[in-house]
Amino acid sequence: MSARGGGALAVRPVDGIAERVRAVEWDAVARELDARGCAVVDGLLTAGECEALALLYDVEDAFRSRVVMARHGFGRGEYQYFEYPLPEVVSELRTALYPHLAPLANRWNTAMGIDVRYPDVHADFLARCHEAGQVRPTPLLLRYGVDDYNCLHQDLYGEHVFPLQVAVLLSEPGRDFTGGEFVLSEQRPRMQSRPEVVPLRQGDAVVFAVHHRPVQGTRGTYRVNLRHGVSRVRSGQRHTAGIIFHDAA
Repeated sequence: MSARGGGALAVRPVDGIAERVRAVEWDAVARELDARGCAVVDGLLTAGECEALALLYDVEDAFRSRVVMARHGFGRGEYQYFEYPLPEVVSELRTALYPHLAPLANRWNTAMGIDVRYPDVHADFLARCHEAGQVRPTPLLLRYGVDDYNCLHQDLYGEHVFPLQVAVLLSEPGRDFTGGEFVLSEQRPRMQSRPEVVPLRQGDAVVFAVHHRPVQGTRGTYRVNLRHGVSRVRSGQRHTAGIIFHDAA
């Protein structure tokens, strides 16, 4: 599972999700996040893992709630929040990814003058969420059909928010669907929004800022506000897994 073109964010061909996550060049990921607010990890999941996860969409017992986007003005399409216990692949991703992102989250908060610090282990952060009444799991599975899209938004579910999240594309562009690009929008003070379109293949993951991130300006560090969404699907069907590290109230 090498990167297309041998990019810096390649995952080396090793077995097991935890091993794949450890093999990522996290220093390169951090540099991309610092520069753009997002970073792509190629081939985080295998095609088989992607297809098996997408098939769970029709397994009602796997989920706690379903959201039809058009009913709420979120866009078109739908998504479902997983119920505890999470599917093994989702739980492993959440546990394995978090320790590599927590140091960056802490560095960002320091730069932005935010006092919150995140523990090294995801279970400890979840305990903090649960103590505050945020006990509902937030990892989700999204499904888009023709003309579906997701409006620009932020996934904020309570007082305790981990500032980074991950989306894994489970479908193959050009084969399973066309259109449906992952889009990130960044609003800097007194400037127009900057868009970022992130190309992904099946099994690729995009790591991105949930809410805001620090940017170094001529007069010091300031915060920029980010939102993410998905452009209109032109044909076929698109599935995505969302890995959110804080639980919901």
